[in-house]
Amino acid sequence: MSLPSTVRSALELSRSALDEQSDSPCLDGQLLLSHVLNRPRAWLLAHPEREIDTHYSLQFINLLDRCVCGEALPHVLGWWEFYGRRFHLNGSVLIPRPETELMIDAALEHLGQYSRAGIALDVGTGSGCVAVTLAKEAPDLHVYAVDLSMEALRVAQINLVTHSTGHLVRLICADLVSSISLPQGFDLVCANLPYVPNGDLDSLKVSKHEPRIALDGGKDGLSLIRRLLDSLSQVLSVRGRALLEIGSGQAESVLQYIE
Repeated sequence: MSLPSTVRSALELSRSALDEQSDSPCLDGQLLLSHVLNRPRAWLLAHPEREIDTHYSLQFINLLDRCVCGEALPHVLGWWEFYGRRFHLNGSVLIPRPETELMIDAALEHLGQYSRAGIALDVGTGSGCVAVTLAKEAPDLHVYAVDLSMEALRVAQINLVTHSTGHLVRLICADLVSSISLPQGFDLVCANLPYVPNGDLDSLKVSKHEPRIALDGGKDGLSLIRRLLDSLSQVLSVRGRALLEIGSGQAESVLQYIE
């Protein structure tokens, strides 16, 4: 690729290069250039004629090449936004997704009924985006965040420090809730566990750049979810609620299992 010399030429180049790679090539290019220049996207759109130093142009081309080669944009950037905050991430954790924000909304609604400080459990915390967001959004909430992957917990630790929630969130390396014990139980359990049937993984684009351990839900996608459901009575408080993110078409199977 030739080095772009202006904001306009950089955005035009990225739009063309990412056209077959992305459903939003214009937005992706803006995010890349915004990241390199440390300028908001609005500034880019307002200054298309602004020249780019060769140093920044080379950085931009290198990042763009990684995207063209199939690397996920959030991994190239090293961060992604969730519930209005930026979270550090790498290939050890899932990329936060907008639909998971619905879990946060439901969790905050449930926690609103408590007059005392609540206690929550985030199972399969990954980057820690759910645990950190709950701690930031719910005053006085204390969160236990569990993951089997030490690599994921290292990422979560960075995000705890970044968002000043280390005193509110406790990270634990464990297999689901196997080593979690709280006498009064948890007021809230959130879980975004793997729910993709393993037979479908190889055909999904997401499996090429996100950790399979965070995607592989066993034969029917519900292996870990069933294990968690079996353990909920041991960890939920009397008025506690569990919120689980599952795949499209899995709701009926999960409800039948609960019954």
